Amino acid sequence: MEENGKKPSTEAEAEERWQFGPNKAVEVAGGRSIRGTLNKIIACVEETGPRPMIPLGHGDPSVFPSFRTTSIAEDAIVEAVRSAKYNNYSLTNGVLTARLAIAEYLSKDLPYQLSPDDVFVTAGCAQAIEIVITALARPDANILLPRPGFPLYEARCTFNHLEMRHFDLIPEKGWEVDLDQVEKLADENTVAIVLINPNNPCGSVLKYQHMEEIAKTAKKLGIMVVTDEVYDHLTFGSNPFVPMGALGDIVPVLTLGSISKRWVVPGWRLGWIVTTDPKHILRKTKFVDSIRSYLDITTDPATFIQGAVPQIIKNTKDDFFNNIIHVLRDTAEICYNKIKDIKCITCPHKPEASMFVMVKLNISYLENISDDVDFCSKLAKEESVIVLPGSALDMKNWLRITFAAEPTSLVVGLERLESFCKRHEKVEQISP
Repeated sequence: MEENGKKPSTEAEAEERWQFGPNKAVEVAGGRSIRGTLNKIIACVEETGPRPMIPLGHGDPSVFPSFRTTSIAEDAIVEAVRSAKYNNYSLTNGVLTARLAIAEYLSKDLPYQLSPDDVFVTAGCAQAIEIVITALARPDANILLPRPGFPLYEARCTFNHLEMRHFDLIPEKGWEVDLDQVEKLADENTVAIVLINPNNPCGSVLKYQHMEEIAKTAKKLGIMVVTDEVYDHLTFGSNPFVPMGALGDIVPVLTLGSISKRWVVPGWRLGWIVTTDPKHILRKTKFVDSIRSYLDITTDPATFIQGAVPQIIKNTKDDFFNNIIHVLRDTAEICYNKIKDIKCITCPHKPEASMFVMVKLNISYLENISDDVDFCSKLAKEESVIVLPGSALDMKNWLRITFAAEPTSLVVGLERLESFCKRHEKVEQISP
């Protein structure tokens, strides 16, 4: 191509005239994602190492025999495929029978009945997050996000130029929300507060009284509550799970969820956005219209999986759920007890929900370890054990450990973690 009558003299000179380059927002968001961080940690594992890798960094226990999904769910998928009823596109808000089944499933825990029109089916909870954050991102708006939290919220805010303001979860109070901080952070441009309950990464579950305080604070501030309940009912401590939607008469609530965790099928990518809003505030303000509009320009979850949802929800026996809870209770106990024996790691709150625990790393006890990322990288290299550095969650020198693993593998992984810490422990200097 000529420019001002001149041709590029070299190939390199021609390449300098290309008008495209990388999107910096993608680099920033991808660099701080859980997947991106874990990929870097996994790359540290010695390929020729004598021991198999033990993954305690990612919340996907489906690879372990103790966490296989129910055959009822598998049969429902097969039946949906063979029926030839679900080879077509679905409606943008989802197959009606799937929305009806999800509405009935969630209504069991609510003081009022949801309708299919309250439900928008998504490609997993990840797409639900994408849609909600995009719909919230009007000019000059800001959103309140928990710290620690789930980095996909930050990634989507970055893409949509939605200002993020972080409030702390208090470890000494069982990871409760710092409501004083929430009130100080909010202003006239704040649109929502995000909760994750049961909590990833903290392994906690909110008490009902505290949830009421959150709802009343949100109402006072004039903001909605976005509640991520992908780990609904995966609780095994003294606090039962209560959906935030039960307080929808106080404040409008958007509930995000999926079948990924409770049925242990994260790869099936079937989730939802639900308006738990008996006063119809979200419709009156036309916020629901934004969700509908975004659904018109994005992809849908596989139709045959939507077709299988009614049978999956209706026919799964309590025995399956109880067994998953039993295994999680046991592995959480194993994790908590093993960590107590490791000098440089402190667990501020025993996990009682989800599949994770957040623990504090005391670098001062260790030799040649600079921070949590360095710790996790060297742990992967020396012991083939993968845990997530807290820096990925804006919690430097913390670790997120997944206990949703085969019990025998978890024990081995934690023993390797202990050996690593002992090997890097500082030798106390004895004065002559």
